[in-house]
Amino acid sequence: MSTIRTLLRSAPTALLILGLLAPPATAQEDFPGVALGLAYDAISPPGLAIQPFQGRFGGQEVASAVAAIIGRDLTYSDRFAVVDSLPESLASETVDYALWGRFGAIWLLRGRVEGTGDGFSLFLELHDVAYNRLAHEGRFDIPSRNDDGFRMAVHRASDAVVEWAFGEPGMAASRITFSMLRDDNVREIYVVDSDGENLERVTNHNDLAVSPAFSPDGRYIAYQAWPDVAGIFEVELATGQSRRIQPGREGGLITPTYHPDGETLAFSVLGMNNRSGLFTYNVRRNCCLASLTEGRFNDLSPVYSPDGGELVFNSDRLGSATPQIYTMGAGGGSPQVLSPYRYGNGGYYNAPDWSPYGDLVAFHGRVGRSGAYHILVARMGQSRELIRLTSEGNNEDPAWAPDGRHIVFVGERSWGKGLFVVDSATRAVRAILRGVDVGEPDWSPSLSN
Repeated sequence: MSTIRTLLRSAPTALLILGLLAPPATAQEDFPGVALGLAYDAISPPGLAIQPFQGRFGGQEVASAVAAIIGRDLTYSDRFAVVDSLPESLASETVDYALWGRFGAIWLLRGRVEGTGDGFSLFLELHDVAYNRLAHEGRFDIPSRNDDGFRMAVHRASDAVVEWAFGEPGMAASRITFSMLRDDNVREIYVVDSDGENLERVTNHNDLAVSPAFSPDGRYIAYQAWPDVAGIFEVELATGQSRRIQPGREGGLITPTYHPDGETLAFSVLGMNNRSGLFTYNVRRNCCLASLTEGRFNDLSPVYSPDGGELVFNSDRLGSATPQIYTMGAGGGSPQVLSPYRYGNGGYYNAPDWSPYGDLVAFHGRVGRSGAYHILVARMGQSRELIRLTSEGNNEDPAWAPDGRHIVFVGERSWGKGLFVVDSATRAVRAILRGVDVGEPDWSPSLSN
């Protein structure tokens, strides 16, 4: 979710608010009470063989492309050991379970694409090789290959396979939004599919637009931009129409986030007579500005819990230049420290995001003023266990996928910057966009419906 590291534009005095001018480094230091670990108990992924897809009535022209998209989606799900790239000779009409068992397959996926005139029908079968039976089958409508919805329709079929095998949602049919710096030094808001394809620009301020956040239904993105002073905008993705949210409060409005009701935005206001705070505003009714916190500190980057009952945010309210992560009731109250704060330790923690199941909060942090940032996860509830997921390079701005398992973040490696995904169940990391200066990613809800 959004971070103050890039939201305070270029004013050095503003960046000094939370001691943000310290350069990132690669030194690795221990976080107090935090160890490398996994958010979930991982099991060895079962082998999944993907038989070469068949095509009929014109479906031949896209069958291999559909199979390739599904193969990558299921690999990126980190739930299967995918065996794809099998010879065409294995595309027989009958299923030889003993043969597939020799390939190490526990599951076998078979597909057939048929032309329908204005699009295609995709028929999938998931076979349980261990029990010699057809476990699930389904039909999926796929638009023509030139249609903007072609790849997303295939992603929905991939998520159905994950649901069939594990009874849990996938995340292939989703998108990621983030800010990206262009060659002309302009930063705009972009979206990309969960696999790194279909990169699209969604704002056109020709200045600085950052901190995007998806609405709960995935139709809107709220973000901040500076046409004059820092303000909050909302763009409708279907139309590209953008409007400025004007709640009638002085100061710079930054780091917006949606309440699960889809109508209310929570955001930070800076510069109110040397006071700042968290506020809410109903953007559908254009009313009802409410103050949650106000003071001579900086409460930033709020995110709601999935039930809307709590907020997590970062703040320098302890009086030091090192922000900490706090939780608080959605209507205000006494914030509680969530990050591994120890007096005199100087740990720096920022950019929290609440998992879609409410059991975990991710954020980035470092120890001291010169260490590298890493992605940390706090297990909510009584244990409040803290886990560190990354160990290489610099890693910031985590945001959860709709499957509650994967996290997108901004990473920096020896080859440059990019957009990365880490699997919290295995700590497997992959880059989905390389060589780009991106910031503050947010992952959409599932777009399976």
